[in-house]
Amino acid sequence: MSEGPDEVVHQTTRLRILAALDAEPDDKPLDFARLKGVTEATDGNLGAHLATLEKAGYVAVEKEAVGKRFRTLVTITDAGRAAFLAHLAFLKAIVGGR
Repeated sequence: MSEGPDEVVHQTTRLRILAALDAEPDDKPLDFARLKGVTEATDGNLGAHLATLEKAGYVAVEKEAVGKRFRTLVTITDAGRAAFLAHLAFLKAIVGGR
């Protein structure tokens, strides 16, 4: 375990994003609207957090055409899951493994 939190994961909105993605069975992607509901973030705020997670290699972001619009789909990567689980272990260590 690392000595401190992963600062990318530690931020509340990004932690919620990774938790929601980690909970999806079979690594099913979540769309932007669903993540917006989970995080209660604005479009711009959610987009910025997704960009940070994507830059860190923790999520993959894809756009698919749906009619004349695009749908944003987000999937957790293996590195993202490892970082999320390591951060959970860090938090559990703080509270004594409860």
